[in-house]
Order: sequence, then C-alpha cells, then structure tokens
Amino acid sequence: MSNKQEKEFYKSEDLAEKLDVNIMTIYRYIKAGRLKAHKIGKEFRIEQKEFLNFLKNTKTK
Repeated sequence: MSNKQEKEFYKSEDLAEKLDVNIMTIYRYIKAGRLKAHKIGKEFRIEQKEFLNFLKNTKTK
C-alpha cells in the first residue's frame, strides 16, 4: 500500500501552490464560477474531481 494517499479535497492554498499562482487567483476562479468549491467556515475546500475538471476545461486545443 502506498504511503502517500491522494487527498479527496484541496484547500485554496494547496491549489495556489500547485498551480504556482497567487491565492487571490484561486478565489477569483471560485467567485467567477470557474472552480466549484465548498465553503466551510471561512475557508474553501475544492474536491479533487472539480479541480481535474477545471484543468480539463482550461486546456488549450
């Protein structure tokens, strides 16, 4: 069994680091509806499948 287990959810900070963008960019994507997220308290959680869909939709042809 693998020691590293994939997360089911990402924090906004995790995605900003992963995509090498400012966290405000992630917040703008969420506000614009480009990235679907769950707001828990004051923080956003993004499902892994939503993140993968976001990447798929931003891919150039």
